[in-house]
Amino acid sequence: MSAWVLPDHIADVLPSEARHIEEIRRDLLDMARCYGYELVMPPLLEHLESLLSGTGKALDLQTFKLVDQLSGRTMGLRADTTPQVARIDAHLLNRRGVTRLCYCGPVLHTLPAVPHATREPLQFGAEIYGHAGLEADLEILTLALDSLKASKVGSLTVDMADARIVSSLLAESGLSSSQRADVLAALASKDSSALNELTAACPAPISAALKLLVTLYGGAGVLAQARAALPQLPGVLEALDHLEWMAGHLDGAKVTFDLADLRGYAYYTGMRFSVYAQGASDALARGGRYDEVGSVFGRKRPAVGFSLDVKVLAHAAQVRPLRAAIRAPWGEATALRAAIAGLRQQGETVVCVLPGHESEVDEFHCDRELVQAAGQWVVTAI
Repeated sequence: MSAWVLPDHIADVLPSEARHIEEIRRDLLDMARCYGYELVMPPLLEHLESLLSGTGKALDLQTFKLVDQLSGRTMGLRADTTPQVARIDAHLLNRRGVTRLCYCGPVLHTLPAVPHATREPLQFGAEIYGHAGLEADLEILTLALDSLKASKVGSLTVDMADARIVSSLLAESGLSSSQRADVLAALASKDSSALNELTAACPAPISAALKLLVTLYGGAGVLAQARAALPQLPGVLEALDHLEWMAGHLDGAKVTFDLADLRGYAYYTGMRFSVYAQGASDALARGGRYDEVGSVFGRKRPAVGFSLDVKVLAHAAQVRPLRAAIRAPWGEATALRAAIAGLRQQGETVVCVLPGHESEVDEFHCDRELVQAAGQWVVTAI
């Protein structure tokens, strides 16, 4: 095998694409900072039991594992950053009030999440710890929308659900843990025939409600339909109230609902959302409330957040025009070097043409050049 062949679903990022990704990454971090989020940089490598603690166990099959040559302990390369940020909030910061944190860094997956996906996403995310109210849910969803808008993607659609609806119904179902898992799988695939069989032993109102969930998707009318048809359980009613409140406070995006959407069901404890852009084949951002995430670290705190893959976002985002550069000759003259340094201090990109390479084309498409005129170095259009 050739030495330059990379593993499947691992790829180099070449200059034009790398520039596009980096511009988006900077905009995302700037947007989070505008909202008051502090940047953290968790390590790529951690002890496996820390990475897979609590809700992180769902990531076991996605995590690369290796042995630490210093301690002999098993280490893992992170497949998701959220458990690490929960650890930072619980043990390193240990604040009593609200904590807003953001991050952006690579994660590694043993298998691609979807066909043709990279196994090395560049994950950006933002999280709020310490506030259980809807205000935090709305802020994180608004930040997600503003972040995507800043990246110049198409019109946005927010698809919402709430884990409390299914969990409240299953709590009244009388089913065993394994039976509940089968019901969740049938709901996720919207398999009505399987649900008929799996819920046959449930109380009639619960069985009917679970079967009805697979039809409860669409616009705002879904919530009214759910209120009329689902059992009046406290968890169900609270979830519907929260979804209605959230939808009423969102601007600049279409809102839909899918009450049987169970992606991340074991992870989320309340409202969850996916954000789609026109023309994109999959969600660009996902998030929601996950109040149990810090429990394993000894500090259960309300938590809500979202994450996205900057590489996926870059494919959906409008490519920005390249800022043209200035071409300059290479030389040792003090005046020339001072002129080049002055331009760079002003924020200009100055590409010095090395001797013998005057006819080569570069990435920056220079539209001006630094030339000497009347004893002075001046910039002129090419």
